[in-house]
Amino acid sequence: MARRKNSLIENLLDFAAAFPWWASTTLAIISYVALSNYSVPDSQLVSIVPGQIGHMVVEQFSRTFALYGQYILPFLFLIGSVTSVLKRQERRNLIQRVGNKNYSNALQNITWREFELLVGEAFRMRGFSVTETGGGGADDGIDLVLRKDGENFLVQCKQWRAYKVSVNIVRELLGVMIVKRAAGGFVVTSGVFTAEAHLFAKGQNIGLIDGAKLAAMIEKIREASSFDTSAKYNDSLPSELPATAMVTPHCPQCGDTMVKRAAKKGVNAGSVFWGLP
Repeated sequence: MARRKNSLIENLLDFAAAFPWWASTTLAIISYVALSNYSVPDSQLVSIVPGQIGHMVVEQFSRTFALYGQYILPFLFLIGSVTSVLKRQERRNLIQRVGNKNYSNALQNITWREFELLVGEAFRMRGFSVTETGGGGADDGIDLVLRKDGENFLVQCKQWRAYKVSVNIVRELLGVMIVKRAAGGFVVTSGVFTAEAHLFAKGQNIGLIDGAKLAAMIEKIREASSFDTSAKYNDSLPSELPATAMVTPHCPQCGDTMVKRAAKKGVNAGSVFWGLP
């Protein structure tokens, strides 16, 4: 689980790094042009108009912010662009290091952050759109949000080497899936799962991917792309959660059978999720 960001600059850097390098560079140019134009003093501010002092103060503050922001914001976007390139290369290197023959040592010798990057890249190369949330806090422990074919899937990454992932983790994920109206979810670990976790996941829409399955998943991607990690291996969902044979989950609180529904309002309009009838 990642450390939560509590700095505005850190959040801006994470935001910029989440885009491809060319997108962050474009944002840097746009922000500079927009803020530099807005920071130009307005001649109307020279004369004080009674009753509009508050508005003038806000206007002057905004222009002062733009004066400094025209240099700071583009600089942060450019740093994010470089970070995006470095992260992309790091993900590709991680993919190359993990395979069926040496996956155990490879997964044990990487950090939790590298493990999340590895898992995200594995799903990205299978055609998913991947958002790295960092887990914990307001994200309810979700490390990755996947999107494919109009559906959202939540992922929890557990780089646990000495302990088995218990059924409690799977139950927690199901609860978050219901709240966030996700179509499904995955728990990915470098270790293994308990028998209870496997049994519970079969009755829900959750895929369990242990270290061996993750390595096999990556190896299949590498073989399909002829070791070209810039290529995407576009197939259906991993076999742990087949897209054409998804089971019907049950509410973890009341036990009622859930049905597939589509959000009609809000930012998630059109997204498919599991809900009560």
